[in-house]
Amino acid sequence: RLIKCFIALMVGTIVAMFFVEPSLRLLTRPLGDTIPQTLAPTESLSVYFRIAFIEGVALAMPVLVYQIVAYLLPGLLPEERQYLYLLIPGVTISFIVGAVFCVLVMLPAAINFMQGFLETVVENRWSLDYYISFITRVMFAMGVVFQTPLVLLFLSKLGLVNAKQLRGFRKYAVLLTSVVAAVITPTPDPLNMMLVMLPLYLLYEVGVLLVWVTGSKKKTQSEAESA
Repeated sequence: RLIKCFIALMVGTIVAMFFVEPSLRLLTRPLGDTIPQTLAPTESLSVYFRIAFIEGVALAMPVLVYQIVAYLLPGLLPEERQYLYLLIPGVTISFIVGAVFCVLVMLPAAINFMQGFLETVVENRWSLDYYISFITRVMFAMGVVFQTPLVLLFLSKLGLVNAKQLRGFRKYAVLLTSVVAAVITPTPDPLNMMLVMLPLYLLYEVGVLLVWVTGSKKKTQSEAESA
C-alpha cells in the first residue's frame, strides 16, 4: 500500500508540474503589484517543485485515503466499512474547498494587513520561498480543518458521539474554534480571526446537522424493521 501511495504521489506530482505557473500566479495575486523576490539561485526551482508536490498530493488524495481506509478495513465492522468508503470523496472535496477558501477569502485580507503593517518604517517585500512556505502551511491547515463535519459524522457512526451530545458541546465548540482560529490566522487583528472563526463554527454546525440527519434516518429504519 505504501508503494501504491508513492506511485500515486509521483503521478500526481508529474501532472501538477504542468499547472505550477498559473498556480503560482494565483498564490501571489494577494500581493497586488508587488512581485516576491528570490534570494538564492535555486530558490525558484525549489518553490516550483514544492508547489508541484503539494498539488500532486491533492490530486493523489483519493488514492491515498483509499489505501489508508483499506489498511483499516480488517478491524472494522461491515457497516463501518461502508461509511469509510463514502467518506473518501468527501475528504478530497473538503480539503480542496478549505484550500480554495484560504486562497480566495482568508489570505487576501491577511496579506493586505501584513503589507500595510509598519509600511512607513520597513519595506514589506518578501522572499518567494518564505512567502510560498507561509501560504502553503496556512492552506494545508485550512484543508485539514474543513474535514470537521466528516470527522464528526464518522465518530457518530462509530457510536462515540451523537447529535444531542454535540449540541450540548456548542459553548465549548465556540471556545475551541476561537482558539484554533487564533492559531491558524496569520495576523493578530480580530477581523482576520473572525474570517476564520465563523467558517470553523459553521463547519461544526454542519457536522451536527449531518449527525442528526443520519441518526434520524437510522432510527426511522430501525422502527420500521421492528414494526
